Amino acid sequence: MNKFLSFFLALFLAAIVAKAQTYRQINDISYTQKTDSYSLERLKLDVYYPERMNDCPVIVWFHGGGLEFGNKEIPSKLKEKGYVVVGVNYRLLPKVTIDKTLDDAAEAIAWVFAHAGEYGGDTKKMVVTGHSAGGYIAMMLCLDKKWLQAYKVDADDVMMYVPFSGQAVTHYNVRKMKGIPPLQVTIDEYAPIYWVRKDCPPLVLICGDRELELYGRYDENQYLARMMKLVGHQETYLYELDGHGHGAMVEPSFHILETHLNKMLGKETNP
Repeated sequence: MNKFLSFFLALFLAAIVAKAQTYRQINDISYTQKTDSYSLERLKLDVYYPERMNDCPVIVWFHGGGLEFGNKEIPSKLKEKGYVVVGVNYRLLPKVTIDKTLDDAAEAIAWVFAHAGEYGGDTKKMVVTGHSAGGYIAMMLCLDKKWLQAYKVDADDVMMYVPFSGQAVTHYNVRKMKGIPPLQVTIDEYAPIYWVRKDCPPLVLICGDRELELYGRYDENQYLARMMKLVGHQETYLYELDGHGHGAMVEPSFHILETHLNKMLGKETNP
């Protein structure tokens, strides 16, 4: 009986603590050392964090928008979960080239490594994720290590990468700047699949229904997953969300992200 009462008392106290926990969001923090006007305008991030917690997982979220539009956000599905969540802006095509965009994203990750502890975050528990263009950015930072190396960060120090419907071939709007149409596929240094490697952190690829996704996005991710397995990477995971298109796949994808995160933290998962 004592054990029974102790169990429910622990649950009751945990519920009180969770209810008492408050969260704060700080917006428009500049993360860049660049000094041009567009960088000063654009290269900012928001940090959402629990006020009385430490050693929290850190989730960095890159927004979508085809690399041409969109703004930083803190996804509602990641709120009030005990996470430090960072929503990042980056410079957009065609005002800059993709090199500049990827460099911005890398600089943002370096800022998070340097400052997450100030908000109760533990960078040993960092997840880099994002939807569509944001997923593409996450893939590139994971697989082509040079972007983060430029800021003295090892891409492998990120615990896990979870791109939502990221493009595995060269992004279609990168091709557009060269006059190449969306369905004329190219694979070059700006294609995540060009950089397959066996020694990267866990890579969780999530896509919508292959018949509903944008420009064959699932098929690209399936090919990337196959090549990662062939080079010897054992922790590449691929999910297809049946019945969900490119936009609709976002919300259920957070459950997959959290399932993998809890598994890596040794916590109970709810599949």
